[in-house]
Amino acid sequence: MTFEPHGKHLIAGSWIATAQTFRSEPAHGPAHEFSVGTPELVDQAVRAAEEAFWTYGYTTREARAEFLDAIADEIEARAEAITEIGTQETGLPEARLNGERGRTTGQLRLFASHIRTGDYLDRRHDVALPDRAPLPRPDLRMMQRPIGPVAVFGASNFPLAFSTAGGDTAAALAAGCPVVVKGHGAHPGTGEIIAEAILAAINTCAMPKGVFSLVQGGKRDVGQALVQHPLIKAVGFTGSLAGGRALFDLCAQRPEPIPFFGELGSVNPMFMLPAAIASRGADLGRAWAASLAMGAGQFCTNPGIAVVIEGSEADAFVEAARVALSETGAQVMLTEGIAAAYARGADKMGKQAGVQDLLTSMCDRREAKPFLFRVSAQDWMGNHALAEEVFGPLGLVVVARDVDEMLDVAHSFGGQLTATLHMDAADATLARRLMPILERKAGRVLANGFPTGVEVCDSMVHGGPYPASTNFGATSVGTLSIRRFLRPVCYQNIPAALLPEDLA
Repeated sequence: MTFEPHGKHLIAGSWIATAQTFRSEPAHGPAHEFSVGTPELVDQAVRAAEEAFWTYGYTTREARAEFLDAIADEIEARAEAITEIGTQETGLPEARLNGERGRTTGQLRLFASHIRTGDYLDRRHDVALPDRAPLPRPDLRMMQRPIGPVAVFGASNFPLAFSTAGGDTAAALAAGCPVVVKGHGAHPGTGEIIAEAILAAINTCAMPKGVFSLVQGGKRDVGQALVQHPLIKAVGFTGSLAGGRALFDLCAQRPEPIPFFGELGSVNPMFMLPAAIASRGADLGRAWAASLAMGAGQFCTNPGIAVVIEGSEADAFVEAARVALSETGAQVMLTEGIAAAYARGADKMGKQAGVQDLLTSMCDRREAKPFLFRVSAQDWMGNHALAEEVFGPLGLVVVARDVDEMLDVAHSFGGQLTATLHMDAADATLARRLMPILERKAGRVLANGFPTGVEVCDSMVHGGPYPASTNFGATSVGTLSIRRFLRPVCYQNIPAALLPEDLA
């Protein structure tokens, strides 16, 4: 099955072209023309979403679950074509796209199952106490309710799982909120075919047309119009710190500020504790290299920094990682712009004071090879630039003089998506000292594993203190992500006939 994009926007059930177009830049295969989004098109989509909310926000949980399941079915019905266009646009291998498609449909079905149980509503009831002295208590009921239309920005590095029908869209639809997606220019054809799948599910389930819209392309004014539209009630975003912070500020500056749920990246530090390094340092070095280079390092959970205590065991760990990374071939990056930014980031890292080059590479347009650097803990703590994410297969080893300096390094990190302890039983005392620090720094703390690969389940947290995300109380992965698009409403002495069905 071959998919030929028509290059239009999907606005409330209609495919609409705009006068200006842009041309896709695929890693291989044919380029295609796509319409450029406009603020006027955003307004049309958001107004349709608001109108749809008065129906969709009051559908039953079962109806929304069936809708999510139908979207998953329609995506799977287009599996071959999705993989074809996705690999062309992103350069990602077929196996990666197939796996990501399974993750995307899996989370849609998981969310469908989750809302069927109703537990996410957090329903509470304090019965009336009319005879209580000195004052009676009214009948009080509470339940989570959907907030209204949600804006979602597609991510460059996950064309399926974090884009058109990805986690933010699935969570908002599960909550009862219509969605307007700003498609990512790196994979517009992939966004279009997924939008076709969602439209087919809308028609099958007789949902209001405005429950989903896709606005392709567009300049900064399109994103600004979306987050500042007075009918948008929350924003989901996965992307760069600079871009995310700009949108976050716009949300805060609105006459009615709204929550901006931005996942902005992370260096995901790993702490290599002494006993573990002594017993299996070389194995850990090779495993770190594999995780670091996975997917050309284009994961938000890429473990970019390893913290070690100086000594021959640490040297063996570093050497094993260097050799493994040197044997890693060039990999195609998602866009030429991302590849260029990676090359600039590596060049900037190598020029910082105290930084030692262990492995340098040449980057050729859209292809990237790994870099590895080493720096003392003292130099690292004195230079904030060394703690900034470089999006790609770049590793930095931070060498502490002793346990106390390793603890100082842990304290120095900003907010992270993940933090990892590599430890043996003999490291337990040091690990206990690190744990309170790491749980304040990261949304997910691991032991003896690598953070690349995020399980979609009830207990997963993909978020963390700023700058990992803009809302440390939320997650963009797992069933808890649905709560971002709900708010609690208390019903006092409301007759049963007027209560929401889930409370009556």
